[in-house]
Amino acid sequence: MFGADKGQANRLNGHDLQIGIVQARFNAEITNALAQATRNELLKLGVPAEQITLVQVPGALEVATALQAMAESDRYDALIALGCIIRGETYHFELVANESGAGVTRVALDYQIPIANAILTTENVEQALARQVEKGVDAARVAVEMANLLEELS
Repeated sequence: MFGADKGQANRLNGHDLQIGIVQARFNAEITNALAQATRNELLKLGVPAEQITLVQVPGALEVATALQAMAESDRYDALIALGCIIRGETYHFELVANESGAGVTRVALDYQIPIANAILTTENVEQALARQVEKGVDAARVAVEMANLLEELS
């Protein structure tokens, strides 16, 4: 039967979860705000502060490598990718956006671990600023919900 998922609210309980966050430092003013919004929402969802691990990497292309190391450790129930790629005047934007997204997806599938991808890809700084808090909150909620869903399904 199709319809609303009655378990969704229960899936937003993060009390027993270990969450790993990888934050790219490039465009730090945006990624710092993303990380703070993510952490604040995880705490609201009941994830204890000591069960949240944040690591930083230079840029968006390095995020997947750190996610892979965290996934290999088998310590985390879900991971979160944070970054900010702003279009410039060259093709580099497409390269970084495409490869970072593909890397995050590959780690999630290879290790069967939920990864909330909040690597922003925007046309300008204004768009990034407008999304930095909302996407951090969304990433936290996705990570908690998907960790609980995968636990249910296993």
